[in-house]
Amino acid sequence: MRQNTRHQKIISLVKEEGFVSTEVLVEHFSVSPQTIRRDLNELADKNLVRRHHGGASLLESSVVNDTYVNRKQKTAKGKMKIAQAMAERIPDGSSLFIDIGTTSEALAHALLNHTNLRIVTNNLNVATILMQKPDFRVIVAGGEVRNKDAGVVGEATVDFIKQFRMDFGIVTISGLDMDGSLLDFDYQEVRVTQAIIECSQEVFLPVDHTKFGRNAMVNIGNVNQVNKLFTDIEPPEELAKLLLLHQVESIVCKSTLES
Repeated sequence: MRQNTRHQKIISLVKEEGFVSTEVLVEHFSVSPQTIRRDLNELADKNLVRRHHGGASLLESSVVNDTYVNRKQKTAKGKMKIAQAMAERIPDGSSLFIDIGTTSEALAHALLNHTNLRIVTNNLNVATILMQKPDFRVIVAGGEVRNKDAGVVGEATVDFIKQFRMDFGIVTISGLDMDGSLLDFDYQEVRVTQAIIECSQEVFLPVDHTKFGRNAMVNIGNVNQVNKLFTDIEPPEELAKLLLLHQVESIVCKSTLES
């Protein structure tokens, strides 16, 4: 296979998967690790992918968040793997908060095989999915509905969330700094996330590879407030040490490519 053709296929795979490891690409294209590393370095130099130790991912803005539809499509497979891993750790009969986000929507689908869940959410997409189950009790927080993602935000939402104490809180973020800061773009959304963290006995944080080291202007809190972090690649070494220090369990949900 010519290099240009392989480059185009690598870009397509990265767009489909969100992150692809060097190991997976070596097996997929039947070439040496050195060849793949060289390919990835060249693509990164052209700003076509973002280079990581051990692979490559999509380029992401650190200034503004992508649209909900684009985020939902970009890393759908990886998010479903993360969602499934979270669902496996939520027992039947549990109570949980689920906030705004594309991974939250993936989790809602993954929970449909559960029984007798009680869910409080500020995500109308999540509520619509979960209401299919007659044995689920789904409670939607009040507040202002955003047309861009069907999220519910505002002080009324925060006050509503604070009435509850749930077994699990699933919170999503836009960026995870190497110092452990949890970051997002929207102040109103952050206030709701903070309330969910405060009112949950155990906090789950789904973080795909695009969030590591990504900047956003609003601080939510710190990773030491999280019990379990779910991701699609091994966290960077600096962050991995921090997770270990704060006894945050890291669950890596790696994806593979079909031949």
